[in-house]
Amino acid sequence: MYILLVHAPSHQLVIVDLASSMHSCQNKKTLVGRLVQHDKLTSQRENKARRVPMSNPARGYIYLHAMQLIAQHSTSISAAECLAPLLCVEAAIALLLLLVVRALLAMASSVSVLLLLCMAAVASAQLSPTFYDTSCPNALSTIKSAVTAAVKKENRMGASLLRLHFHDCFVQGCDASVLLDSGGEQGAIPNAGSLRGFNVIANIKAQVEAICKQTVSCADILAVAARDSVVALGGPSWTVPLGRRDSTSGSAALANSDLPPPFFNLSDLIGSFSNKGFSATEMVALSGAHTIGQAQCLNFRDHIYNDTNINAGFASSLKANCPRPTGNGDGNLAPLDTSTPYTFDNAYYSNLLSQKGLLHSDQELFNGGSTDNTVRNFASNKAAFSSAFAAAMVKMANLSPLTGSQGQIRLTCSKVN
Repeated sequence: MYILLVHAPSHQLVIVDLASSMHSCQNKKTLVGRLVQHDKLTSQRENKARRVPMSNPARGYIYLHAMQLIAQHSTSISAAECLAPLLCVEAAIALLLLLVVRALLAMASSVSVLLLLCMAAVASAQLSPTFYDTSCPNALSTIKSAVTAAVKKENRMGASLLRLHFHDCFVQGCDASVLLDSGGEQGAIPNAGSLRGFNVIANIKAQVEAICKQTVSCADILAVAARDSVVALGGPSWTVPLGRRDSTSGSAALANSDLPPPFFNLSDLIGSFSNKGFSATEMVALSGAHTIGQAQCLNFRDHIYNDTNINAGFASSLKANCPRPTGNGDGNLAPLDTSTPYTFDNAYYSNLLSQKGLLHSDQELFNGGSTDNTVRNFASNKAAFSSAFAAAMVKMANLSPLTGSQGQIRLTCSKVN
């Protein structure tokens, strides 16, 4: 996938092949090797480009001009490393881009113009499942071993690690901001007193650092640990694209505004996930993460005492451990899936059909609304749920990752370098 960046005041055009360039250029400060300056293009070069056959790369146009520019800006990047992707650009495409640039520059002489082509594919193009194959080949096996051991020691830890990844990605993207002690997110309302698994992530990071110094990001560790946690509890696996970098700050305000609370109704849930690019079906699939884990009394008290769309016997069984007065037993826990609380399956949806959703937001998925049929489908078809969940997790892990020279690779996940 190609991306075209234009900066009007300086008349600079950058053409980048994201799929083939990010590995070789990720540690460089710039992509000068792909810089083509619009105002220095001569008609002679344009004519030469027009004579290049459609089946051949545009060597006479972008390639030659880039070589000249690399000679002028060689302090930032080398031709051998980052020039190759330019050979993939056809002459016709190059000419078309030039015309687009000139039109934009004519309309925006005093403002910066940023044109992003194929915007939806940017994140996935920048990330790659083979990102650490050379730089840290044992990273994934190290993470998996540590996660498997942690879940074996405490079954609940699988749900905790999965939740950490979700709460990371929904707040300014998958950048490990949730792990920062001073980032503010851990003290936000949805996280305070309930997020856990930090010690497990810290342990994994220490093991990975021991074999590959400052190479694997905390954000990637979270993404892989979430997948491995699901697998450890009998759930589906999926390929995790890698190459995220870690943020240097967090946002308590975004954590409070972007993480859906347990009292949301269906329209709120659909809107919250839609804001992150998810469909209603994907929202229902991701909610299936509640087939494992536990919730605190303060998050389901209103549902069991005030809502009518709950199985009476189920509600009664929860009241002994969750007294009605606020402040009494707020932290007491109950499993989100009473049927198979430590197995990643589709029983969560069967519980909803029986009005045994623990949270108000859980039961909203099956309450006479637009997602009822999706719940029925997932309840009756485990394979359909597993497939939808895995696909939605890959999509979630691609939410606004930091890549290239953005952010940093933290040495310790809980603090910036």
